Amino acid sequence: MRAIDQWFDEYGESHRNPINKVLHWICVPLITFSVLGILWAIHPWASVIAVAGAMAFYVMLSWRIAAVMLAFSVLMLLILASMNYVLVPSIAIFVLAWIGQFIGHHLEGKKPSFFKDVQFLLIGPIWLIGALFRSFGLRY
Repeated sequence: MRAIDQWFDEYGESHRNPINKVLHWICVPLITFSVLGILWAIHPWASVIAVAGAMAFYVMLSWRIAAVMLAFSVLMLLILASMNYVLVPSIAIFVLAWIGQFIGHHLEGKKPSFFKDVQFLLIGPIWLIGALFRSFGLRY
């Protein structure tokens, strides 16, 4: 398995354009939220199982990053639990956020990383957390 720095470096290769980066800071959390929302609409446990599976992957890379991602995931699940309607807003967020992602990659001039390896769909959210760690001088 690749080390977290390898994942982040490879993911970062197609995320250098400043506008693409901003769009990722907005769209990646929204996509994460919307995927959990769609799963929640199917059954709340589907979201919990998805978070648990992602956490298993994240812990293998960095327990510190996994802990922060777990906190964000729990917050998202709590928001979903408080919503009366989940499916339609989640689908709308999902579609609009992916449009934002593809606009960013068009500006970048590079394909999204997950076209190369689907595991990058899990790397996107923690790449942002890794950037926060680095900006505060924290080790992950």
